[in-house]
Amino acid sequence: MILVTGGAGYIGSHLVKELVKKEEVLVVDNLITGHYEFVDEKAIFIKGDIGNQSLLNDLFTTYPIKAVMHFAASSLVGESVCDPSKYYENNVTATIKLLNAMTTYNVKSLIFSSSAAIYGIPSVYKIDESVHPNPVNPYGRSKRMMEQILEDYASAYSLNYVILRYFNAAGALDTAKIGERHEPETHLIPIILQHLNGLREKVQIYGTDYETNDGTCIRDYIHVVDIANAHILALEALLGGAIKNAIYNLGNGNGYSVKDVIEVCEKVTGKKANIEISPRRLGDPACLIASAEKILLDLGWKAERDLEQIIKSAWKWHSKEKIDSKI
Repeated sequence: MILVTGGAGYIGSHLVKELVKKEEVLVVDNLITGHYEFVDEKAIFIKGDIGNQSLLNDLFTTYPIKAVMHFAASSLVGESVCDPSKYYENNVTATIKLLNAMTTYNVKSLIFSSSAAIYGIPSVYKIDESVHPNPVNPYGRSKRMMEQILEDYASAYSLNYVILRYFNAAGALDTAKIGERHEPETHLIPIILQHLNGLREKVQIYGTDYETNDGTCIRDYIHVVDIANAHILALEALLGGAIKNAIYNLGNGNGYSVKDVIEVCEKVTGKKANIEISPRRLGDPACLIASAEKILLDLGWKAERDLEQIIKSAWKWHSKEKIDSKI
């Protein structure tokens, strides 16, 4: 059985949809940002917080857990600046409790959900895993702290882990049964699609004077199902002994500007966006693009879906969400 923490959240729920095809799955989520209806019916669901030691003891003594896939975390960069205590408590302290429970109950395999935020504002065009981490906000620092803690636990307690650093997750399940729903929404693609769906008055572009082709920020977008498939490959390799204590970037390896994304959203939806230019946001790097060559060489994984496919799946989900919300 695989324990998936945060399995009712955006990325975790998409992973569970794929994982239940191969494994028994136990999902634990406190539903603060997750959604119960996102959890696959084939999975066992328990509402709870991994910071609860009693719950952890119950989980590891009741279920035959052989590995943990850890998605549970707070993940809003702006909020992390305003409320760092929440981020260090949820992302570091609670995760240490999870690691201690794994150690106590002799569960040695962990897939850890990290982030490109650990790189901060890199000076290179394409980021590979050798780029020195330099996070610039509490969210990124909390993820980097846990990466370092995992190294120490691996050395001291024989923990085996794979760290997956995502770039910009986007898109939705092709069936539109689940998708991206955040409250508040801070991600570019859903914000644009909500606007084009009549739910927002405008789309703001924060800065048009970056050193990029069109002056707007460039990011690497990766379909959430591609991310889920990478997790499954990593889990299989970890449990099979093919890899241990590895770190991989997950991205498409292609960069798209804010204006590029708006144009593709307009093409997919057939609607025109109302755009407002606003000043730069503090700490926004001009360009973040992943090199995912390492995971391709080690595990044979690469992102299969391009930006238009990502946006088509997201639009299908957002269109359904709007219809469902009126019922």
